[in-house]
Amino acid sequence: MRRAVAAALAVAALATAGALTTGYAASGADGLGHCTGTAPVTCHFDVAPGDYDVRVELGGSAAGSTSVSGETRRALLAETATEAGHTVRRSFTVNVRTPEGEPTGAAGSDGLDLAFAGSAPLLASIQVKPARPTGPRIFLVGDSTVCDQAAEPYTGWGQELPQFLKRGVAVANYADSGESSVTYRENPALFPTVQPLVRRGDLVLIQLAHNDKTTDGATYRANLAALVDGVRARGGRPVLVTPIVRRWFNADGTLDNGTALLVNGLGVDHPAVVRELAAAEGVPLIDLTALTKARVEELGPEGSKALYLYNEKRDNTHTSVRGAAEFAGMVRDALREQGLVRDVLLR
Repeated sequence: MRRAVAAALAVAALATAGALTTGYAASGADGLGHCTGTAPVTCHFDVAPGDYDVRVELGGSAAGSTSVSGETRRALLAETATEAGHTVRRSFTVNVRTPEGEPTGAAGSDGLDLAFAGSAPLLASIQVKPARPTGPRIFLVGDSTVCDQAAEPYTGWGQELPQFLKRGVAVANYADSGESSVTYRENPALFPTVQPLVRRGDLVLIQLAHNDKTTDGATYRANLAALVDGVRARGGRPVLVTPIVRRWFNADGTLDNGTALLVNGLGVDHPAVVRELAAAEGVPLIDLTALTKARVEELGPEGSKALYLYNEKRDNTHTSVRGAAEFAGMVRDALREQGLVRDVLLR
């Protein structure tokens, strides 16, 4: 969980977590018996894997500023300011699974874990119950640029996406570090696990390319097509996503046409293959390559460092919290513009 930026007045703990009932307030009328600490406030609910609706009331007698994260560092609610003497109510839906982060990573803790941080975290009440889906679930198929990264400062854009969604839409992030279009199909913990979980109407966003360095064009296209067919066989709606760019500049301030724009050593232009397949198969396309290219070039060689882990790790591929959040916002905008998720379910 992210550490609080600064200590602030919050809720005193009443008890450790207990078992969750089918109703909202499982431990006291305000649910705070599941919570401990002040900055951050951490809450735990003993629940089985599944999707859960969470309603929180933020604020109190003092002015507050509270963000919410859950499970493996997933951003569930952006930092929200509250005036002294006032509270606000927010709700969201959380996917609980094992492993709770990357599918091939550590199991993580059982149940649902939430952290309330920010510059002055204030939690007045919390309520949790099994979700009644009012919109599609969103499954994410991808690599390390998408996944729920376990350790700071690494952050995948899929890790930041939930904060842009309201109650009724859960993000099940099955992206996994180091995976290519080849390995994602082959590994039993990946697509063979995801496919049976897909229900009619669910969205499955597919972004694979960064690790297809030695995959030829025909194989790459066939692998993506097989993932699309596998989603459709379950009644789901596949969405092809071109990969985020690498921060690799030419001398003139534009991005390199090879490394930055995901053209591999065999000359396979991954974004072009994805675009062609989407058009041929009638699959919705989120051209994240084009969107991230425009943003990175706009910021330039110096300003764009903050989107990646250049300053921390000399890493021009993996994103910082800021970069992941910006790129997730682009995905949110595309879901809205293409009518893939109803506007009422988006923040």
